[in-house]
Amino acid sequence: MTIDALDARIIALFAAEPKLGVLECSRRLGVARGTVQARLDRMAARGVITGFGPEVSPAALGYVVTAFVTLQIRQIGGRASVADRLAAIPEVLEAHTITGSGDMLCRVVARGNADLQRVIDLIVEVGGVVRTSSVIALDTPIPHRVMPLVTDAPRHGATGT
Repeated sequence: MTIDALDARIIALFAAEPKLGVLECSRRLGVARGTVQARLDRMAARGVITGFGPEVSPAALGYVVTAFVTLQIRQIGGRASVADRLAAIPEVLEAHTITGSGDMLCRVVARGNADLQRVIDLIVEVGGVVRTSSVIALDTPIPHRVMPLVTDAPRHGATGT
């Protein structure tokens, strides 16, 4: 889907102020309320906007350690079943299939180093996981972000699904 400059401005405004109402957004952008609502609905239906929920800080919940765990997975029938089992471990925040020396990369959180060992032990116990290696994030100088892509998309006529 292509987004234009108005779509990008709508997304940027709601990203900066998630509690902002559609009416106030339309007032600030100088467009009709129906225009904003229709564009939000269209972008949500096409998967550009995937949610309006709050962002939660794992550190604020006591999960002060972030680590990345690379998994080597048994090649026959392993990936899907491993992903299903990893989803049952609350500390596994993301899992991505990857190229390179491993098969899957997980972002995990823990309450400390000893707790990280517990989380890694849970991952190792998952059937299909052959081996793991992990690295601990010391800092996050660039946190997860997508706004630069949103801002850049209208200039490049970005299209997606």
